[in-house]
Amino acid sequence: MHEDSQKKQPTESVAQDERVVVQTGLFPGATQVVAQPADPREVPFPPLVRTQPLTEQSSLAACALPYQQELKLRGKSNYTITCFLSDLKMFSEFMGPETPVGRITKEDLVDWLMKLKFGNKDHTPAPKTMARRVTFLKNFFSWLAREGVIREDPSASLILERPLPPLPELLFEEEIERLLKAAADDARCLCLIYLTLHAGLKKEEIMILKPEHIDLSNPQQPLVSVHFPPSTGKQHRERSLALPPEFTDIVREYLSKYQHQPGETLFNCTDRNLNYILARAVKAAGIKKRVTLQLLRDTFAVRQLRAGVSFETLRERLGLSDEAWLESREKYRRLAFPV
Repeated sequence: MHEDSQKKQPTESVAQDERVVVQTGLFPGATQVVAQPADPREVPFPPLVRTQPLTEQSSLAACALPYQQELKLRGKSNYTITCFLSDLKMFSEFMGPETPVGRITKEDLVDWLMKLKFGNKDHTPAPKTMARRVTFLKNFFSWLAREGVIREDPSASLILERPLPPLPELLFEEEIERLLKAAADDARCLCLIYLTLHAGLKKEEIMILKPEHIDLSNPQQPLVSVHFPPSTGKQHRERSLALPPEFTDIVREYLSKYQHQPGETLFNCTDRNLNYILARAVKAAGIKKRVTLQLLRDTFAVRQLRAGVSFETLRERLGLSDEAWLESREKYRRLAFPV
């Protein structure tokens, strides 16, 4: 009885403060935490979660909400957060939600992975799914070690085995010249190609690009800045990229032909329209390969590496998260420097 009152005391004392609210844990029966209410005027920053300090005796269940907060503060996508929290719940069910994190060993991690991989004869997880679960373990336990919650990271020596996807068939330089020539009469298409081929932007980044995100103050070094709405939590991927000098005339011609209202995006159309714009130029160039915006982005990455750009600098220019880079790095290495 005395122990129960001690456990409840911190939560009850903080809950009296009108500036905070009580929030339940992610697992049934998990200890309640106290969170600052979200301010709708501060959308880019998730509400801070205040919990009892984690120690090596803290349970897996007690780590769930602080870990969720960590993922949000590091700008992980909603998809990554959902996947990692799901993996944490599965691992907690295997180990027991009340298992102290300081008692978990590498053998426990391997046992869980083996059970997932071979425990159900009727369902074998995809290699990519298994690779993501290893990534989760490394992310979760490295965070605990970095915060000083545990003395040693049991996931440090886990080997991340990712299936090697088939490599895309890149365009030859001669084919790129033909594509640019075919698009020469369409400033919109040429602008689209330059943003992927020379800046490496993703389709989703092109879709939210606005004219004011393009800086032509120095015509010899036009710049494009990638910005994300605060609600997406992708501010860590924002960056500025330089384009060739000829892009200045290309984008000026495009903006003169296609009038934009304040606040409108540079390409006021659907992503399918972007595919159609590119496909029309590919057909006119007589290119038989499957050319997509992603292929042009891959070409940008390979050109960067062959020009001597480091892998870390390339990751920053592509705006890739740590998880996405684990897979993309090997793909670009194989494309740029085939054995």
